[in-house]
Amino acid sequence: MATNLAALVVLAAFLAGPAACEGASICFNGWLRLPTYNPWLCSRGSRTRGLPWQRGRSPSGLGLGHGYYDNRWSRSYCPRAEVIVRGAVRDAVAAYPGIGAGLIRLFFHDCFVRGCDASVLLTTTNSNNSDTEREGLPNKNSLRGFEVIDAAKAAIEAACPGKVSCADIVAFAARDASYFLSNRRINIRMPGGRYDGRESFANETDQLPGPFSNVAELQASFAAKGLTSDEMVTLSGAHTIGGARCMFFSSRFSEMDPAFAAKLRTQCNGNDDTNVNQDDVTPYVLDKQYYRNVIDRKVLFTSDAVLNSTDTMTQVRENANRAGAWERKFERAMENMGKIGIKTRADQGAEIRKVCSRVNN
Repeated sequence: MATNLAALVVLAAFLAGPAACEGASICFNGWLRLPTYNPWLCSRGSRTRGLPWQRGRSPSGLGLGHGYYDNRWSRSYCPRAEVIVRGAVRDAVAAYPGIGAGLIRLFFHDCFVRGCDASVLLTTTNSNNSDTEREGLPNKNSLRGFEVIDAAKAAIEAACPGKVSCADIVAFAARDASYFLSNRRINIRMPGGRYDGRESFANETDQLPGPFSNVAELQASFAAKGLTSDEMVTLSGAHTIGGARCMFFSSRFSEMDPAFAAKLRTQCNGNDDTNVNQDDVTPYVLDKQYYRNVIDRKVLFTSDAVLNSTDTMTQVRENANRAGAWERKFERAMENMGKIGIKTRADQGAEIRKVCSRVNN
């Protein structure tokens, strides 16, 4: 009852806000399942305008570099920075593999809103706003891994005060979680050099693709960040780890493989807040099993199932069947995503935070 009431409150707020369009159609960002959606009427300022194939410029990553903290002549010299992050992630994943999935998701949710600037970590901002990205519908009570980032940051600050950004720590942590969860098969060349932003707003999380997104919406969300449709399919493969609440897929039981749906019904048992594994076969391994699950109708979200379409099926089959193909593409796509909207020393308002959850005084 409480869950249903909360959903109605969110729905009412959503319909009352700027997301509502004129006419019978409803705008929606993939996180609320609403009656109808007309993409021709529902362009929004913070999201892609035009058709999905009208892609923005690919992220350049200008200002980033591999081994960024290893140059002893640089003001950013901190040779143990990446080693410290890897150690924190290794220990956390060894204790609880699910935290690795959380760290990868944290990176994704950071980069898609305001770029890779650690704005997702803030609880208060330069403008004293406390309604930050962490409070947005896609993030509230679902993001994980903050304590790992904080532990790595504290250790780095003790070794090299004021040198390493929280944004880089988030990026390195996602890289290392991918490495450990893939049994060392995925090794992302993640550059450093990002600076931290000073603002964060919950309403900007509408840029994140959600579990009810269709192919056109997914393509548009990624295109807005300069990423290709193939990179969208590739990065969706991260849904081979982690969990999901029943409220985001229970309406899809009739569309799933019958035996898989029956198992999920038992697990959910009518409780929308029950959490289940996204991949029922290798739930704690970052691998290509996700694409076999898409083909076999054993995925949870609408946004997963729609990849079994004419637009994306070629990539899905290639990732499922070609040994090593998805892993190499995932490495490149993660590196490219890490270049979205970066801030550097030259950007006004960018800084190296002392504490990741708040801006410097």
